[in-house]
Amino acid sequence: MDSFEKIASLAKRRGFVYPGSEIYGGLAGTWDYGPLGVELKRNLKNEFWRSMVQLHENIVGLDAAIVMHPKVWEASGHLESFSDPLVECKKCHSRFRTDEIGISNFQFPISKEIKCAKCGASDWTEPKRFNLMVETYLGVVEGEKTKTYLRGEITQGVHVNFKNVMDSTRVKLPFGVAQIGKAFRNEITPGGFTFRSREFEQMELQYYVRPDLKQSMETFEYWKKERMDWYVSLGMKKENLRFKEHAKDELAHYALAAFDIEYSTEGEWKEMEGVHHRGDWDLKRHQEFSKEDMTYFDEETKERYLPYIIETSGGVDRAALFFLIDAYTEEKIPNSKFQIPNNSEIQNSNNENGTPDARIVLKLHPRLAPYKVAVFPLLANKPELVKVAKKINDDLKKDFMVAWDDRGNIGKRYRAQDEAGTPFCITVDFDSLENNDVTIRNRDTMQQERVKIADLKAYLAEKLE
Repeated sequence: MDSFEKIASLAKRRGFVYPGSEIYGGLAGTWDYGPLGVELKRNLKNEFWRSMVQLHENIVGLDAAIVMHPKVWEASGHLESFSDPLVECKKCHSRFRTDEIGISNFQFPISKEIKCAKCGASDWTEPKRFNLMVETYLGVVEGEKTKTYLRGEITQGVHVNFKNVMDSTRVKLPFGVAQIGKAFRNEITPGGFTFRSREFEQMELQYYVRPDLKQSMETFEYWKKERMDWYVSLGMKKENLRFKEHAKDELAHYALAAFDIEYSTEGEWKEMEGVHHRGDWDLKRHQEFSKEDMTYFDEETKERYLPYIIETSGGVDRAALFFLIDAYTEEKIPNSKFQIPNNSEIQNSNNENGTPDARIVLKLHPRLAPYKVAVFPLLANKPELVKVAKKINDDLKKDFMVAWDDRGNIGKRYRAQDEAGTPFCITVDFDSLENNDVTIRNRDTMQQERVKIADLKAYLAEKLE
């Protein structure tokens, strides 16, 4: 079972991600984030915002509309070039991008040696261009509605507000605008769990600099390092990350340079974030199509010019997926009573007593973990234990995301919290009633220690940092 399958199984079982519209048979390329998934994504976005906006005096935020004037997408080039060449198998009618079957964009006829991955046939239609923009219509009168699009990227919402940001703030070059938001694409072949979806969330920075190639490339290198370091700082294994430079024939027509941050899973490298030098393409095009002056007046040089743009563009969903894969761990444990799910490769690993001696644990960075701590009464049918545990739960949740669990035995509760990635579990037992202390279990080491109830907040605050 590969990483995507394991995470998909765990994600549904523990409430991270569910298939979209599942009770109606699902809708390909759409996903719903459950109670744990929405917390993971929120934590990811908060960390991005903190690193970009809160810690930088020259970066501000924006939240642009999802539906924009259709001229925006004409100016940006999406209506002309935001498309993929597509072929269809004549036997099973499955569709593939031409690069997926190993041919150049509009090569035809297609070699009989190239087989359909779904049915094995080798009878193909001629490649056709497939636009990725999702159409929508505005208006209330049938026949008079205006066609527009759900945004294919969040980038353009920043560039069309370039003048507004300058006029309403005191930013001076170099400065950046960060944004997090939904985007939509008519993906031909959605798949890889949440890796390639039709609805997804992006987290981006558009950073404006003087149109000096040398200086702008220095800024480009700075943001490459910043973004790579961000993933590592949140616990992603450095050996699973790399930069991949776009070859000249891979560069977007406007790009002066582009690198992808890729993550390795099952020996395959997959794109997670892009760092792009966009030149002055976006502002130049919007100036041309809107007839608005998009230039920046430089107080120091008394010049007007269109700034260059350095972009970092990452997927929230892809980052969440790869953080889950990176954190997923199967461990053998001597004399354990944990029950291992059927999908685990180590499900049949038993100790000499025939007891499963392994566990599945998500070793998420504490800042990303959906719940920071779980609180249990040792026995749910003992009111005196429940009362103390509830009081601890109510006190801690003012400062931390807390999970309450009084179902089943302690071993099963620990297993559930391991799979949820919860860093600490607090158990209230009979000694707690006499000594005003509790047992705290560490997710990663499984070691336990006694801590005074009065010291819990300070203890957790220190450990979670």
